[in-house]
Amino acid sequence: MLDTKSKSAKIRNLVIYCIVIFLGLICLLPLVNILAISMSGSAAVTANKVGLTPVDFTMTAYRRILEDQQFWRSFGISVVRVVLTLVLNLVLIIPLAYVMTRSKREFRARNIYMNLLIFAMLFNGGMIPTYIVVKELHLLNTIWALILPGAVPVFSVILLMNFFYGVPKALEEAAIVDGASQLQVLIKIMVPCAKPAIATVSLFSIVGSWNDFLGGLIYMQKVKDYPIMTYIQSLSIDLQELVNSSMNSAALENIAELSNKNLNAAKIVVAVIPLLLIYPFLQRYLISGIVMGSVKE
Repeated sequence: MLDTKSKSAKIRNLVIYCIVIFLGLICLLPLVNILAISMSGSAAVTANKVGLTPVDFTMTAYRRILEDQQFWRSFGISVVRVVLTLVLNLVLIIPLAYVMTRSKREFRARNIYMNLLIFAMLFNGGMIPTYIVVKELHLLNTIWALILPGAVPVFSVILLMNFFYGVPKALEEAAIVDGASQLQVLIKIMVPCAKPAIATVSLFSIVGSWNDFLGGLIYMQKVKDYPIMTYIQSLSIDLQELVNSSMNSAALENIAELSNKNLNAAKIVVAVIPLLLIYPFLQRYLISGIVMGSVKE
């Protein structure tokens, strides 16, 4: 047992804390810089004068994004996408992972399905075959085109499988002796025991769905159907076009304050806000879920 009261232990802990704080600052400072850039004037940003605090404070970049009705439409599409993807993932992943933990005597085709899962994780048809399948199913320009191609993430299945392997067999046997069915064992025993692993795969699903922008570019032909990340990636400002348009002087003055760096920084800040709100609730399960689900005893 580590003697934390000894002098050497205190020095060791101090060094560890300093290293962790240093690494945390390395990760945090670039984010602070991006936030400062998004709130700074274009002249200061172009001259690389922005450090950790805004220079010539302005919220023009955020107004350019947030005052757009399409932004909120795309935001809503992404929220619906994340919710539907998460529900579908869990509905498919949990029963599949549980079934794949059965012995060959209980599930004779287990090895066949397991090999198919491993093969699907290592190899995929690629972008073009996937697009053709989605098109032939008449899913283009629908939200299901963003959801169904990733309905069964194999890595999450394997992670949850290994967690189920770690649940004491005695719990399952006791429930079966008491007359519980396999479905009742899954719902009332396995799922409660696997909360850390389920929270982990849920976090993977949420982050992956929210951050994905390529799916919107491939499967959506109209800007109004873009999810938020696809829409943010497609935002651009053509100053000359705006000057030649019939915009009033106040609008032109606001746009003139905006540079590509400002807008891109604002995109990053807006994009990470939902994830920052979710992480605190699921982060405590992340490490235990990954560690316990990565090793089979």
